[in-house]
Amino acid sequence: MDAPAGMSAGNGRPGGRGIRATAQPRSAHGGQLSGGPLPGPLPPLSPGTSRPNAEQQAAPADPDSPVCRSGPRSVRPGRRPQLSIVRDAAGPGDAPEAGRTPTAPPAPEAAPTAPPSRDAVLVRRTMAAVAPVADQLVSYFYALLFVRHPALRPMFPVAMDLQRDRLVKALLTAAEHMDDPAVLSHYLRDLGRGHRRYGTQSFHYPAVGEALIGALTRYAAEVWDAETEAAWVRTYTTISGIMIDAAAEDERHHPAWWEAEVVSHDLRTPEVAVVTLRPDRPYPFLAGQYTALETPWWPRVWRHYSFAGAPRADGLLAFHVKAVPAGWVSGALVHRARPGDVLRIGPPAGSMTVDHASDRGLLCLGGGTGIAPITALVEDVAGHGGRRPVEVFYGARSDHDLYALDTLRRLQRTYPWLSVLPVVDADARFPRALRGLGSYGPWDGFDACLSGPAGMIRNGVEELQALGFPARRILHDAVEDLVPYAY
Repeated sequence: MDAPAGMSAGNGRPGGRGIRATAQPRSAHGGQLSGGPLPGPLPPLSPGTSRPNAEQQAAPADPDSPVCRSGPRSVRPGRRPQLSIVRDAAGPGDAPEAGRTPTAPPAPEAAPTAPPSRDAVLVRRTMAAVAPVADQLVSYFYALLFVRHPALRPMFPVAMDLQRDRLVKALLTAAEHMDDPAVLSHYLRDLGRGHRRYGTQSFHYPAVGEALIGALTRYAAEVWDAETEAAWVRTYTTISGIMIDAAAEDERHHPAWWEAEVVSHDLRTPEVAVVTLRPDRPYPFLAGQYTALETPWWPRVWRHYSFAGAPRADGLLAFHVKAVPAGWVSGALVHRARPGDVLRIGPPAGSMTVDHASDRGLLCLGGGTGIAPITALVEDVAGHGGRRPVEVFYGARSDHDLYALDTLRRLQRTYPWLSVLPVVDADARFPRALRGLGSYGPWDGFDACLSGPAGMIRNGVEELQALGFPARRILHDAVEDLVPYAY
């Protein structure tokens, strides 16, 4: 969500001025194998596995997808083999379904980097070679998997298009972070835990690894040799091992999913609903995190959404859902779900949470239903004594889309440390509006949280860095898995 140049501000900082002015932005100072189950460890793969002919699996695409994170007052600016290395998308929020997947956390700043390992060089070379034919490679991979192991097909969603995209993203993510064990392990552990909801077992991973090697052998023929295959076998063995171990550890403490009854359904706009659920057992999560939801109308199709509030004493969970055209899960949740319906909810994920050992302020940018996790962060700060300033910028295309503004303003009237500014921008250039808000800031003592569509988050990170924010102080969930959506 990008934003135009002119903006109209309708509320000042807490207890502040009400304004209606325009400002021209000025320069600032200064792969989850996604959708379905993905298997576990790959027993030693034998180089040169033969490949059967398999047809591409065709399936309808689901525009629904995952994402979200952020919020604002009112301004109008003009390990073992399995390729299940993709997250479950983006995150929560408003996107076509806010389907998100665990995101690899940003690497700590600046330690001198060592030369890449030989395996990393070979894996990245392979990914570069198959980039022009990524769609064919992924389709062939799933065709091999389902022809050789037909019992696995029911574990995946009917429509495989999104699944294919996530596989590529997972591979790219793993290749990018191969030489950073801390980041890669964090990402893969979340992914391994998340795959439990698909019924993935450790014995599935070898099947996935064999199909992956078969597809790469075919589509990376120009760079494929025995050394490259050995590097991929080692890499996949490590990846699937981390995922399997994480799933096994999680199984000792948590179910693969919870069942949750819809207790209220509040239609805030014709396309946005606040859905409140009562889980069948205690559900532990942190404000700012997200989860995956499955409806009874679309089995095995999960989409990610952020929790719209901090943990409550009554154990209820709230989500903001925006229906998107042809969105399977989002449309069902907004237009079909009613009190009494029972959904499935996956485990919590995401690292956009508040560090209560810090007293730094929070600058929160949220677009569309990305305001949900921002509201949760505000409630979390309040629940811990509210000792830090929090500035929320809530972006929307029109006043009508600011469906959560009343709630935020109520919080603003209650907590003097909270400032809420709606940013209405029909051209979706929201984060750029920060450059025109000379009367706001400075944010030297602040951390930033971003929630919303992928484009908004990318633009927001750029703008914040232009304003002097170091990368380590900008928090958001997986950008790669976020699906663009209108706010």
